[in-house]
Amino acid sequence: MYLAIEGIDTAGKSTQIERLRALFPDALITKEPGGTAVGAEIRNMVLHGDLVSKTAELLLFLADRAEHTEAVILPNMNRLIISDRSAVSGMAYAAVQNLCDEATLVMLNRLATGGCLPDRVVILKLTPEELAFRLSQKEHDRVEARGTGYLLAIQNALIDAAYALGIDTHVIDATQSIDDITQEITTLIKGAL
Repeated sequence: MYLAIEGIDTAGKSTQIERLRALFPDALITKEPGGTAVGAEIRNMVLHGDLVSKTAELLLFLADRAEHTEAVILPNMNRLIISDRSAVSGMAYAAVQNLCDEATLVMLNRLATGGCLPDRVVILKLTPEELAFRLSQKEHDRVEARGTGYLLAIQNALIDAAYALGIDTHVIDATQSIDDITQEITTLIKGAL
């Protein structure tokens, strides 16, 4: 099974993925962007570089997705794959920036992945209040610096994107305890294996 964990920055993706790594030691843990050497360079360029063009940002993320699918996902389809982000994020960020219509985004992401999309996606959803609190506790990267309104729009777009891509989608309240969230995700994985 290929499972993607999605959510806006500070939603708890990294925490949950580390817990899943311990619970499923045979799983392949990966991430988008940055799950390959090329992807790490692309991720750094987008998050910390001087890009002006949002279209360039979209195309770089699509390039990362294509490389990640070819180098990491396809060779490991016989294993449990747990990915921090996926095509769902790529679509959501591009949709919020109004770069192109949904049908075009679906087509571009299907092209980049060769149609190999996650079997299931878990979206960790934060309340506006919890997001504001979590952001106040850390330094912001280029995406986080766009503010809570932007990130909440991304959160809604994540859900829309997962459905537009036809992926089995599970939205989890990310304000719950870490243990409760882990239990929900673990139940989902075990039920699908």
